[in-house]
Amino acid sequence: MRDTLHRFFRAARGAGVRISPAESIDAMRAVAEVGPSDRGILRDALLLTLAKSGDEKAALAACFDTFFTHPDFEAPPGANDDETGEGGSETEAAAGTASAQASTELGSLAQMLLAQDRAAIAAALSNASNAAGLTDIRVFTQRGLFASRVLEQLGIAQLRDDIDALTIRNPADAERLATALGSLRETVSEMVAQALLLYGREEKEALRNEILRNAPMARLEQRQIAQMRVLIRQIARRLRERFSKPRKRQRRGHLDVRRTIRRNAAWGGVPFMTAWKRRHRDKPKIVAICDVSGSVAQVSDFFLLLIHSLHEVVSDVRSFAFSGNLIEVSEVLEKNKPEEAMKQIMSSVGYGSSDYGRSFVDFEKGFMSAITAQTTVIVLGDARSNNLDPRADILRRIGERSKRLVWLNPEGRMGWGFGDSEMPRYATFCNVVRQCATAQQLERAVADIVATYQ
Repeated sequence: MRDTLHRFFRAARGAGVRISPAESIDAMRAVAEVGPSDRGILRDALLLTLAKSGDEKAALAACFDTFFTHPDFEAPPGANDDETGEGGSETEAAAGTASAQASTELGSLAQMLLAQDRAAIAAALSNASNAAGLTDIRVFTQRGLFASRVLEQLGIAQLRDDIDALTIRNPADAERLATALGSLRETVSEMVAQALLLYGREEKEALRNEILRNAPMARLEQRQIAQMRVLIRQIARRLRERFSKPRKRQRRGHLDVRRTIRRNAAWGGVPFMTAWKRRHRDKPKIVAICDVSGSVAQVSDFFLLLIHSLHEVVSDVRSFAFSGNLIEVSEVLEKNKPEEAMKQIMSSVGYGSSDYGRSFVDFEKGFMSAITAQTTVIVLGDARSNNLDPRADILRRIGERSKRLVWLNPEGRMGWGFGDSEMPRYATFCNVVRQCATAQQLERAVADIVATYQ
């Protein structure tokens, strides 16, 4: 049962359920208490010990139903009965006796198929799938390979020889075995398909996420936007886990030997009281200024979602959005779901014609006090101001007032400085200028920003 549960945990992780080693131990203890005989109780025990949210509970329930549902072997028609019917002739009874004697000379698989021993066939299928390493299946192109491995472990080569031998001695049994072989192949194919659904999902999700991570966010199809939101939340969780872990030793600092000796002079130098060298760390503060005009609105959507998913790491975050004019959107993002928040933001300032100069004027007049010497200012935009006054002088004052000024441009570097792009002029006053067109580039940029406060 332990191996079965380990395979189930693996399948559940592929379904998106996060299971820690401690949780898996708790689940195994619960299963040991309730036992595997009652499937309903077993299901409830696993759901109670492993699921941590409604979504995980639904995913785990679906995974359980798939995992513990085995394809049934369908016996071929025309099976031998253990007893001869009342109307049967002596010739038929003799033929049945001869068939039974001949079956004892066959291989184990042929005997199970002729006897239609479903329990034995199910056990043989389970052992064969384990021996073939069916849990290692990852992609759909491996279905034929693993089906062949399972059939080989079952002894299909011996079964073919038995069918050939029976074709001469007992054509009726040979025909039944051939039909049973077809049913067996279908059952194995269903087992492999089920295993791919259980164990190939994680690989499929990883491949899809890798493609999404490197896809330009501004060119995503409508069906990919929801997937990208999920990916951005995963990125945010990964960044939180990376940068919010307690670092007691780092907070405590290094031992200050001189101060420790002086402090303990009254006790003959015995270090009853220690002194530590502490390195001051600035409290993280981020001001995000996002262009939500039509050309970069979708990228800004994901950027704002990522920034406001990092509150455990950066507690002081203020966000602003602009196209023709600038407004603060921090409260909107904090009090609403991402989809509803972006709908409100876009209805207020989104999809307009970008005017960087006017937006910088709005920021300087109303929100310049939000910037201190500990603040990192992030500007996300393509720096295309439609040939209007770019007001680079305001950006210079923002850079002088802040700790760092970072510009993330979703447009390719080849386009910077051409047409109405003011990127070269703005870049003069920025500490960091990076292309940020994909989720991977966005993750790296935000990780580098948060790392400066660690």
